[in-house]
Amino acid sequence: MKAFIIHYPFGVVAFDEKDTLVEKVLFPKKPQIAAKSLLKTESGKLSDQILSLVSLLTNVGYDILVFESASIAAEVQIKTGAKIGTTSPEEAERFRSKMSQLAISLEFVKDEQDIALWNRNVSMELAKLQIKGASEKRDLIVAQAIQTLDDLDRTVNLFMARLREWYGVYFPEMDRLIEKHETYSRLVLNLGDKENYTFDTVVAEGLPKERSELVAKTAQTSMGADISEADLQQIQSLSRDVLNLYELRKNMESYVDRTMEELAPNVKAVAGALLGARLIAMAGSLQNLAMRPASTIQVLGAEKALFRSLKTGARPPKHGLIFQHTLLHDAKRWQRGKIARVIAGKLSIAARADAFGGNFIGDRLKTEVNKRLEEIQEKYKDAPPPKEPKPQEERRDREPRFNRDRRDRFGGGRRDQHRGGTGGRDRNRGRGQNRDRNTSSNSSGDGGKFHGDGGKFHGDGGKFHGDGGKFHGDGGKFHGGGGKFRDRGDRRRPE
Repeated sequence: MKAFIIHYPFGVVAFDEKDTLVEKVLFPKKPQIAAKSLLKTESGKLSDQILSLVSLLTNVGYDILVFESASIAAEVQIKTGAKIGTTSPEEAERFRSKMSQLAISLEFVKDEQDIALWNRNVSMELAKLQIKGASEKRDLIVAQAIQTLDDLDRTVNLFMARLREWYGVYFPEMDRLIEKHETYSRLVLNLGDKENYTFDTVVAEGLPKERSELVAKTAQTSMGADISEADLQQIQSLSRDVLNLYELRKNMESYVDRTMEELAPNVKAVAGALLGARLIAMAGSLQNLAMRPASTIQVLGAEKALFRSLKTGARPPKHGLIFQHTLLHDAKRWQRGKIARVIAGKLSIAARADAFGGNFIGDRLKTEVNKRLEEIQEKYKDAPPPKEPKPQEERRDREPRFNRDRRDRFGGGRRDQHRGGTGGRDRNRGRGQNRDRNTSSNSSGDGGKFHGDGGKFHGDGGKFHGDGGKFHGDGGKFHGGGGKFRDRGDRRRPE
């Protein structure tokens, strides 16, 4: 016999081939429990309610079980060994249409208003569980950790700049003698007073003998100002905080390394833990990184340069974040583009293997990268010859391109473009404010702006009309004496 198993928001129900209810397992009237069961079903896992219903049906004699989800059907077949099948969309829609009547007939709810309220509550709980599951992904934790590491670096650099400047008032020469920030902070904290800088004490802090001797000798002849004991204690307190930040950074770096080993071992093998974590943070998640092509991974982090090249025609970037890779950073300039393509291609394969449950292939990918790197270094040993510069047109004097185009179109010199013929900018025979040709008017006369033979913007017989031409003036801009847009120097002067 065949049974159709349908998962409703209020429970799991089985029908026979005549659409008659044969068995049921209802949820407790708690939306949280129903949401957890639905979430399991959506993820392809078997809930307790489905297993109970399958057990009841097999005991009754149903040997063919039909499910809505193919993944659920496959899991049931593995667990129980029963014959399975999947419903068609039409059959599933037919069973779904009976949900309200079925819930009322099973006395799970009283009326349709109650079932609507139940469905809403279950949907809200299901959404909360889905958000919680998305937030618990390890790749998001890695993204937060690597961003915290970058923030620590910026904070340490900021505090060290202040510490060097502050302690430099007392011992200014040590700033150039000790370059490593952590060593500088340790010396300030453990030694402090210049009198404590002896050869033995400085060597005890881990410095080489030559450098220790130089620091001790410089401390005796320092030209720094004297400060009080209270001031020195405050400086040492700041150096103690800086050392604590360095210790926190080391712990955070170890945490990122361990987490990347669990989350993305292949990406870690190819790019390293820190670079791999930065790529995941930039992409948003490991799955997003896996779905991007190698060409996108290659320029990930260089979006501004990429879009600038698309807009202006400049040379596109060869690499983005992956420039931090040791093999790429230490490579010769003309080899970096080729090496970046190799690393991006292997990173794309590694991310997909990590995101979609592949095996560990990191060692093989790393070996292939090193092999290809040797080939590139051998083939492109010498720098390519410089390209010949493209011939450039003779540059005109600096003026806006729009003005240049108008001059080429309408003719006339650059001065004539801005100043019309006889009296100033865009001057024609006058700018009259009335239509009397014989009387003067506001802004009228020889040299007035936009004036025809009488009237405001009026020529002989039409609006904006000169003596047979549009925008007409004696040598002015946009002058016509029988043709449109004619100037006395126009190269396209009509006959």
